[in-house]
Amino acid sequence: MSDAVTMLRRNFRHTLRNPGSVIMTIGMPVVLLLLFVGVLGGALNAGLGTAAHGGDYIDYVVAGVLLMTVGYGASTTAMAVNRDMTSGIIARFRTMAISRASVLTGHVIGSTARTVFSTALVVGVALLLGFRPAADPVRWLAAVGLVALLALALSWLAVAVGLLARTAEGTSPFVLVVQLLPFLSSAFVSPDSMSAPVRWFAAYEPFTPIIDTLRGLLLGTPINDSGVAALAWCVVLALAGYLWARALFRRDPSR
Repeated sequence: MSDAVTMLRRNFRHTLRNPGSVIMTIGMPVVLLLLFVGVLGGALNAGLGTAAHGGDYIDYVVAGVLLMTVGYGASTTAMAVNRDMTSGIIARFRTMAISRASVLTGHVIGSTARTVFSTALVVGVALLLGFRPAADPVRWLAAVGLVALLALALSWLAVAVGLLARTAEGTSPFVLVVQLLPFLSSAFVSPDSMSAPVRWFAAYEPFTPIIDTLRGLLLGTPINDSGVAALAWCVVLALAGYLWARALFRRDPSR
């Protein structure tokens, strides 16, 4: 734990020296929020119908934008880990008398903390734009917990991708996935309005139940079975990312 705290402190210092990553994590979701609410919100709100979500379109879209905030945060983590890997600092850490797990844990904890902070700022912007959540304190805590768990899961996957890629450009497929999948989910429109193949995909991809659960928690609407599915997906993704990153970190770097 002492080594992990040291690595976490190192990551926070890098963040302070390079605040652009945090600005990017917040900036792109805010731009999407402004685009979908200010430019497309009227048409999309009419298409959804107020009965679909109990309020204005911004109330519907915020959950999806928060998920994309988590995705952007994870993509910056993948590039940070790859930068450490290709610059040789991780090879140096391998030779030092420190816990190997602490190197990865520092990245993951730091990424999770930055992402939760970023989502809080995005919620603040949404409130200024007219977002009116109906969550009680318990639901707010559950929503924060779900965001943190998702950030943890995607951070472990991002660490694995960063270790695997030979260059920073090699992390782009992961960035593409976390940016594209929300558009093929219930983030911006109801899957019922999609074509049959896309609707089927949206029903079974991991982000849809997570978004539906987060939306239900924030708006005080029923969650039904999406809560169990969201937790299951987060745990599966976190476990897969952890085991993958651990295996990659332990492999012979000369291979």
